[in-house]
Amino acid sequence: MKPAPEWNREALLQSPLFAPLHPVLADFDVGEFPTLQDCNVLLESSQFPVTVQSGARLRFVPQVSGKLPFEAQYEPRCYLKGEVPTRANNWHDLFNALVWLTFPKFKAALNARHYHALMKDGAMDEGGSSSERGAIRDVNTLLDESGVIVAYSNTDADLAGLLRDFKWKELFWQRRERVRPQSSRQGMGFYLIGHGLYEKALQPYVGLTGQGLLLSVVPEFFSWEPTQQLMHLDSLLANYLATPEHCRSTRDLSPVPLLGVPGWAEGNESETYYDNTDYFRPGRSGAVTL
Repeated sequence: MKPAPEWNREALLQSPLFAPLHPVLADFDVGEFPTLQDCNVLLESSQFPVTVQSGARLRFVPQVSGKLPFEAQYEPRCYLKGEVPTRANNWHDLFNALVWLTFPKFKAALNARHYHALMKDGAMDEGGSSSERGAIRDVNTLLDESGVIVAYSNTDADLAGLLRDFKWKELFWQRRERVRPQSSRQGMGFYLIGHGLYEKALQPYVGLTGQGLLLSVVPEFFSWEPTQQLMHLDSLLANYLATPEHCRSTRDLSPVPLLGVPGWAEGNESETYYDNTDYFRPGRSGAVTL
């Protein structure tokens, strides 16, 4: 594995993969890897207070190592106290913080689902640890680590069908202007929400794949300012996760080969790029849409 790259804010701001994080990235120092204090300053300067679903104000705190009681473990600590354990100079944890800053309602809803799953009868062993993760926690962890919001216009349901059915060449090449970011004809967009996926995107490779959750939006959505889009998606996704029947199975998610998105990789301006079936694989269909 290649060593993690050095902090380069300008490179992140130029990459379309990191577009949802651009507003918060722009507030960081050009030359220094962001610190816990930097992230907390952004929290404090937020237009609206960022809270978890227990009502506690969010803040990023140093991670403590070793065996911890239940209340001090990651999800309970976050839910009960609003404290997000965060390692210094760590890309994975930085991206987790940036997703909290960008999609706070989504992250709070996801944390609440984890916490309540842990608290269910029979979910805890005598030592205060989860005796089994269970399908619900597994699929929500997958969304948290590798999730991608796939927003599609409610007048372009055919695009959602192509993605669910793994019709990659038709989606990314034949319908190119409908999925090209900022196209005047755009009817589908891709927004990374998985902090583990952002870490992988630091060094993109053919094979980079997200787990897509399809959300229907009004056609005007794609003409909105980026900040308005992000706030709307945050609310949509939080409302989706508030329904217990949602995200209980990996079939609620659909694989998305991210380097197929027009403009997201060198070479994908050629039709033959999409003939690589090792990357653009056929597969199961039937992912759930909202």
